[in-house]
Amino acid sequence: MGHVTDWDRDAALTTARILLEIDAINFRPAEPYTLTSGWASPVYIDCRRIIYFPRARARICQLAVEKIGRHIGYESIDVVAGGETAGIPFAAWIADRMLTPMAYVRKKPKGFGRNALIEGDVPEGKRTLLVEDLTTDGQSKVRFATALREAGALVNHAFVVFFYGVFPGSLDVLAGMDVQLHHLCTWWDVLEACRERPYFDEQALAEVRRFLEQPIEWSRAHGGAGSAAEASTRRQG
Repeated sequence: MGHVTDWDRDAALTTARILLEIDAINFRPAEPYTLTSGWASPVYIDCRRIIYFPRARARICQLAVEKIGRHIGYESIDVVAGGETAGIPFAAWIADRMLTPMAYVRKKPKGFGRNALIEGDVPEGKRTLLVEDLTTDGQSKVRFATALREAGALVNHAFVVFFYGVFPGSLDVLAGMDVQLHHLCTWWDVLEACRERPYFDEQALAEVRRFLEQPIEWSRAHGGAGSAAEASTRRQG
């Protein structure tokens, strides 16, 4: 994850406050969400809401570009590639600010040959930043990064606005591919922002804190996956 600076902490809290303000954060301990990854969670984030709010998205994208510059380098990225579908608008805004070409990666092939999964142009031999809106366990990043690499792109960095930051192995699987994940904020940052203003009642915050401290046990107790292997099985089933 790299060294966490004062700037990183300020950016994380700023992002968390914006997400709370635009109602992108949902707490529902009594009726847990089942995430795409199979995990049961009392919290859910809808980063797609960001696209509706011009000032919110402008500030978040500004922070994203600065984070990328600080942790990767402005001249270390040749192409920005969004993951279908939620990553596409963020990739477009980031690419625009970084003055780089932009492509996107499909979930399923369309067409033929090496370009079957890539739209825009194939970034062959180009240092490519994979962008999505969020990540829970990192599996979609693996699929998108693999597709880009098979097309000839050089992929060693991925960026998301929001990282759940609680499920085991989410960073290990990417690190095993030599892909470093960069993010603006996590659920812990949201809890910190909630200390400033009463966005949710104390009972809900306490339950969310229990989930963050023991996500596997909490998920299993509420009908969700209880291990990375189980989550993978649920996702494929």
